[in-house]
Amino acid sequence: MTTLPDWAPPTVDPTVPCAARIYDYCVGGMHNFEVDREFVRRGSVLWPELPSIMRANRAFLRRATLELSRAGVRQFLDIGSGIPTSGNVHEVVQALDPAARVAYVDIDPVAVSMSRSLLTDVPNTVAVHGDFRNIDDILADPDIRGLIDFDQPVAVLLVAILHFIPDSADPAGLIARIRDALPKGSYLALSHFSSDGPPEAVQGVIDMTRATPTPLQLRPYDRVRTLFDGFELLEPGLVTLERWRPDAEEPAEPATNRFHDYAGVGMTR
Repeated sequence: MTTLPDWAPPTVDPTVPCAARIYDYCVGGMHNFEVDREFVRRGSVLWPELPSIMRANRAFLRRATLELSRAGVRQFLDIGSGIPTSGNVHEVVQALDPAARVAYVDIDPVAVSMSRSLLTDVPNTVAVHGDFRNIDDILADPDIRGLIDFDQPVAVLLVAILHFIPDSADPAGLIARIRDALPKGSYLALSHFSSDGPPEAVQGVIDMTRATPTPLQLRPYDRVRTLFDGFELLEPGLVTLERWRPDAEEPAEPATNRFHDYAGVGMTR
């Protein structure tokens, strides 16, 4: 029997890989199990770009939240926030305005537990357990409602989560419900692993993730673009991660010709 570390809730199964812990390992975090590390090692054989794509997602999250903070947004709802590591949303936005408010939401109990521990003494933040597929429950959550004023602009962050949402859950419809709950001048930032790549390699990656509770649902560029219906895309539009407003502070990961991860930010009209 595996002994769980102090940071792991007792309900966690350390023999099953988890997307949040896999991401944590790829970006240099410490809250993962050997099963997650082994998944990355095996996955890197089929998908050598996996660690760099996850780091590029983290870099996009930082750039997007920084841009929106500079644009005057002071409320952020990060759904699928994952396990806390360096460069968390609240650290980025509260460096510009300590009064900025950030609500974190994740389905993974380790991510929620670690977030709550990190935020114990951090004002204007909250971490809640929630499933994106039950978006109405998230939007009605009393802790979120107690922090986020939906009469004022909100930036909703869906970074590296939508490729875990199956078509049967209607991700475009779920985003539309978010859009309808936001006032004018709000934003949606998202990134999405794409099926644009060698078919056999893409299928191999999908098959590999079936060992996890959240197998990948990859989509082509045009399908990802439809997730922004009802939003006005900011420049440079929907592009690969490293091309969304790169800066000199954090060098972009090299682009890959095999797999693509698209990113964009849109504003409510």
